[in-house]
Amino acid sequence: MRRLADASAPERRKWYARGAFFHAEDLHYLKFLIGEGARVLELGCGTGELLAALRPRYGVGVDFSAGMIGEAHKAHPHLTFLVGDIEDEAFIRQLPGPFDVILVVDTLGAVDDCQGMFENLHALCARETRLIVGYFSHLWYPALKAAETLGLKMPQPAQNILSPADVGSLVALADFEAVKSERRLLLPARVFGLGRLFNRFIAPLPLVSSLCLRHYTVCRSLRHRSADVRSASIVVPARNERGNIEPAVQRIPRFVEDLEIVFVEGHSQDGTWAEIERVRAVYPHYDIKAVKQPGKGKSDAVFAGFEVARGDVLIILDADLTVPPEQMPKFWEAIRSGKGEFVNGSRLVYPLEVQAMRFLNLIANKIFSILFTWLLSQRFTDTLCGSKALRRSDYARLKAARGYFGEFDPFGDFELIFGASKLGLKAVEIPIRYASRTYGQTQISRFRHGVMLLRMVVFAFLRIKAM
Repeated sequence: MRRLADASAPERRKWYARGAFFHAEDLHYLKFLIGEGARVLELGCGTGELLAALRPRYGVGVDFSAGMIGEAHKAHPHLTFLVGDIEDEAFIRQLPGPFDVILVVDTLGAVDDCQGMFENLHALCARETRLIVGYFSHLWYPALKAAETLGLKMPQPAQNILSPADVGSLVALADFEAVKSERRLLLPARVFGLGRLFNRFIAPLPLVSSLCLRHYTVCRSLRHRSADVRSASIVVPARNERGNIEPAVQRIPRFVEDLEIVFVEGHSQDGTWAEIERVRAVYPHYDIKAVKQPGKGKSDAVFAGFEVARGDVLIILDADLTVPPEQMPKFWEAIRSGKGEFVNGSRLVYPLEVQAMRFLNLIANKIFSILFTWLLSQRFTDTLCGSKALRRSDYARLKAARGYFGEFDPFGDFELIFGASKLGLKAVEIPIRYASRTYGQTQISRFRHGVMLLRMVVFAFLRIKAM
């Protein structure tokens, strides 16, 4: 196999150019998963075209073919290329990790021991590292061999045949967790200009996606999942919630020694700001911050609170207290233990109190949960629950990518969910018992905001699924 790769190295670029449309489609999705400026390791890099196209801050490519690596050095001298056996634990350990992304694309087919190879990669991982495995669907194997016979594809020896389920099983055996899996690329050729159209709008659809050529699995290392966090900030956006300010402080458990409460007041008409100031004075032994949001809407309030919060973990608690403050330790523990990296509350598991959620709201939430589970390839039963948690360091990365999705979400829920999905964060949900309001009225204009959220679904389809 190595001799074949060495012999074909000078012709590699010719074959790459011949399959330019396929490689462009492949790169398009990988660029969504991997932002520019990351530390990227590609195992089985060939002549380095993919690694170079990702524009890493620091890129390392490894291949067992000296011929391929020689071509890569000549074409991309700004990157690091090494000849080595990716199944050799000693070789892997001497690579300059950790990396932000470890990329294994079309490499599993030539690996003798996939589980062992994956196990060796933990030495190059940090908590944030994402392992991205790209491979072809076994349904396409006969067509790909026929393409080789017809001179349409670079010849390869017999390959391992692995489905997405097989990849998920192998990474699980090696102590990696598959965060999400995607199928892409229905047409690997332009086909009179229809290729891009089909790949963007038809390929992602349910059932149709099972026919796609490509599958991608995004994984994280379970040996590095524990988060070194020692402090938490509970951000409480509050508009016309005067009667809930003191109960919020009284009911929030002291689940970590270094805990701060950040109230973000949103142009209230009922004296909420004065009440926050009063409560701060009455409870001096609590670390309470108070800020006035600069703009409008819950989204603006949440992000204003995040900007001044100093905790390692950021937790959102709505000031209406319909999500019980007593549940906040569960959000903290999910992050601290590493079981989740983005924690979302779910109000739709336990029975609801009478009048806790209007019927139309309940139906809308159910519909949105189905749509977003499909869009994001992770389970979400209640996207509109206000309580969420994530690490402050992950929020900093998420914030940098917020503009990708636009800023027309009135609540902030979807900006956080989409951003977490783009980063490949492991999402978990915590069921909570949703309570009725005891003070004030809802700040939600149901139909107007519902239309805006429907626009967000369409936008997410175009930017995440049909891209």
